Amino acid sequence: MSKRVLTTESGAPVADNQNSATAGVGGPILLQDQHLLEKLARFNRERIPERVVHARGSGAYGYFEVTDDVTAYTKAAFLGEVGKKTETFIRFSTVADSLGGADAVRDPRGFALKFYTEEGNYDLVGNNTPVFFIKDPIKFPDFIHSQKRDPFTGKQEADNVWDFWAHAPEATHQITWLMGDRGIPASYRHMNGYGSHTYQWTNEAGEAFFVKYHFKTNQGIRSLSAEQAAELVGKDANSHQTDLLQAIERGVNPSWTLYVQVMPAAEAAEYRFNPFDLTKVWPHSDYPLQRVGRLVLDRNPENVFAEVEQAAFSPNNFVPGIGPSPDKMLQGRLFAYADAHRYRLGVNHTLLPVNAPKATTAENYGRDGFMATRNGSRHDKNYEPNSYQGPAQTDAALSAPLAIHGWTGTHEAPAHTKDDDFFQAGELYRLMSEDEKKRLIANIAGGLSQVSREDVIEKNLAHFAAADADYGKRVAEAVRALRED
Repeated sequence: MSKRVLTTESGAPVADNQNSATAGVGGPILLQDQHLLEKLARFNRERIPERVVHARGSGAYGYFEVTDDVTAYTKAAFLGEVGKKTETFIRFSTVADSLGGADAVRDPRGFALKFYTEEGNYDLVGNNTPVFFIKDPIKFPDFIHSQKRDPFTGKQEADNVWDFWAHAPEATHQITWLMGDRGIPASYRHMNGYGSHTYQWTNEAGEAFFVKYHFKTNQGIRSLSAEQAAELVGKDANSHQTDLLQAIERGVNPSWTLYVQVMPAAEAAEYRFNPFDLTKVWPHSDYPLQRVGRLVLDRNPENVFAEVEQAAFSPNNFVPGIGPSPDKMLQGRLFAYADAHRYRLGVNHTLLPVNAPKATTAENYGRDGFMATRNGSRHDKNYEPNSYQGPAQTDAALSAPLAIHGWTGTHEAPAHTKDDDFFQAGELYRLMSEDEKKRLIANIAGGLSQVSREDVIEKNLAHFAAADADYGKRVAEAVRALRED
């Protein structure tokens, strides 16, 4: 079998890929060596800007299968009948560190899922925790800056992390999650995933429901202690990537069962918690989990850069029957995610194979820009409406309208009867066993004791005490003991 011929980018055969062209034997390299110049220039441009958050990630293909009838709540076609399967792509990630960071660290995990449905791609962008640190997107850049590497020291600083949290009491609930036993998953396979935000489902009759997504791992929850994680990072910084890749290659296909909590839209205004507050959960006793289907991962990407690094997820990619809610953080992400991909990958990133629809065809009037591959022909117009059978609107709303009222302005979220920043953090603490509480206290104290300012420490201690008196007392004692050593 003859070998394939190595060529330049333009398709010309390469005569010598081992030696540069020179002016005589041992002479200087010639500027006319097109193959050398092209090779070096392309090498210099192999990297694209990494994601500001969720930079370090792993991905896999699979399918979602409907196991239970949810047509009473949504008209989404991919959820339309029991047994229906839809191809998916998922990207797991850590949040704060860079592309070269380690996997086994104490950090939330991204859980971003793309459904290639016959009505277009539906992106569900969540985390492995049901809540988040903040409730308003205007604070997101500040929050991430506080968690990233300090501009002067070049490393994450406890002073920055805890100073921001001292001024963000709503973070107390998520801190309790993060510093607890599930703060360092043993692998991507052994953690739950959550839509985290509140979304809207709409059925065929136009009735609206608010929902929260819960993907429960069928492998069981497994987490690492701080000591186990430190040891694992030293052995394999890519431990989560290694585990996911090898499991699927062995045919051990990880799976999750999807449940939803469903709230009739009319109940939202009077619910005891603000149902659109990302720092809050809906207790299952109020809105029980209802099974929807199962997610199975069965195929690894062939090229990590093309299919994981260039994978673009945006929560504004909805399909008929699914839409947004008044969740402020979700509203901010509807813009920010798509805009991040336009910056990183270019305006035509939706044409890349991993991002393009698979069960339907994208039909619109987007044209040109960097790396445009779909510009139409002489018969295709680039405006709408037109008289040439170009794609036209359906006049069918994707989701039910949301009622709005009041004056424009920078308002705080409306207060519900149990809306404070500490109640649910205290509830979570009181659910923990004594051993779980001890580990939680040790994890918090380990970071908080490194803060240089006493006033920042005291502000954070007040948050834990407001959540639960015992919680605050024990954190204060643990911090004091570490600072006296």
